[in-house]
Amino acid sequence: MTTLTSKDYMAKEDKFGAHNYHPLPVVLAKGEGVFVWDVEGKKYFDFLAAYSAVNQGHCHPKIVKALTDQAQTLALTSRAFYNNVLGDWEEYMTKLFGYDKMLPMNSGAEADETALKLIRKWAYKVKGIPTNEAKIVVCDGNFHGRTITIISMSSDPDAYQHYGPYTPGFVNIPYNDLERLEAELKDPNVAGFLVEPIQAEAGVYVPEDGYLKKASELCKKYNVLFVADEVQTGLARTGKMLACDHEGVRPDILVLGKAVSGGLYPVSCVLADNEIMLTIKPGEHGSTYGGNPMAAKVAMAALDVLQDEKLVENSERLGKIFRAEMKAIKSEMIEIVRGKGLLNAIAIKPTNGKSAWDVCLAMKENGLLAKPTHEHIIRFTPPLVITEEQMMEAIEIIKKTFKEFEG
Repeated sequence: MTTLTSKDYMAKEDKFGAHNYHPLPVVLAKGEGVFVWDVEGKKYFDFLAAYSAVNQGHCHPKIVKALTDQAQTLALTSRAFYNNVLGDWEEYMTKLFGYDKMLPMNSGAEADETALKLIRKWAYKVKGIPTNEAKIVVCDGNFHGRTITIISMSSDPDAYQHYGPYTPGFVNIPYNDLERLEAELKDPNVAGFLVEPIQAEAGVYVPEDGYLKKASELCKKYNVLFVADEVQTGLARTGKMLACDHEGVRPDILVLGKAVSGGLYPVSCVLADNEIMLTIKPGEHGSTYGGNPMAAKVAMAALDVLQDEKLVENSERLGKIFRAEMKAIKSEMIEIVRGKGLLNAIAIKPTNGKSAWDVCLAMKENGLLAKPTHEHIIRFTPPLVITEEQMMEAIEIIKKTFKEFEG
């Protein structure tokens, strides 16, 4: 019986798979809590957590049980029929986050697309904007997914180049710029402002204190929907259940994904009140898998874990420790450390021909996995179940790695 090596698995993906990702050269075969193991059995700290989808840790037993129990009972009905789990999940989510209605989808991109459709429906049916003239304000540096419509609002050439013609109706403004936001909101055809409370994919850009609150207030002033994409920032990642909670902001439309399932199943959803959500009538939007029984059970278990294990508090406390320890590292490669909770990043200054990618390769050899974003930034987002002891061990690996690049 032939045993394949990491090199064999990588070669197979390269030969038979599309080349739309540039993974770190590690082939993972097992995960538990904050750790993953490669096919050779080497153990690593996971400091990416599947882009914050695995906030509850790998293979959390409570979420696994919810998945397997429901998988043996009823997996999929489509929305052609009712099922006996979806209503419970809808009630759970609307009560937890304080909205009238939830619309379930699968991926974060689908949830963002749903939010865009809700904004436009509301624009024409409630605000009274002339048909096909609604505009949505977005921010430079945004990342809301990979669909044609979503990349039409991107300012990243890697995301949008050679995918035109693009979907019209978006106005790009600088992130963290309230003056420019207000100037655009004065246009009576603007229906919504879609924003990430922290721009994660762009490199963990944290806006100035008060930005979200003032942006929300400006939206109310000009009768524009404030829409928060919390697919990466939500669900305890930043030290609050939602990143918007840091400023007491309640979005008109809330977009959630990733950690809604604890990484075990593709689940996303959009929350809004009746005035917005009920603009979409039966047959006007949907998803075969959206709201399936397995997704519902998994999501409720995943949200239970966040609350029962106090992962909001853990994220807040350990995030402060992590940033303090990173700022204390003496390395000419480290330009800046930024973040909130356990959503953090280090901007890397290329030194002696070595880049952020080289640092990540070295950390991998030392037993910790992280990934660069935009070439010069390393994002650090471990599962929120990490203990202080584990965090200090991981920090020592990061410190050791940077020391290896000195001189």
